[in-house]
Amino acid sequence: MANTQINQNSCKGCGLCVAVCPKKIISLDKSVLNKKGYHPAAISNMAECIGCAMCATMCPDCVITVEK
Repeated sequence: MANTQINQNSCKGCGLCVAVCPKKIISLDKSVLNKKGYHPAAISNMAECIGCAMCATMCPDCVITVEK
């Protein structure tokens, strides 16, 4: 199982990670605003993550880390 971390305080909510996730487990958390005023990305079901790192590759701000 992969361990994916999103630094929600640095996320600008661009949604690129949401678009490329093959398992569709990443979404923008509309119930939270980070310190920059954005809705950060969040993973809904970590058990389904396959560790492909597409989200980390697409993130322009490098706020996502994936460990297998």
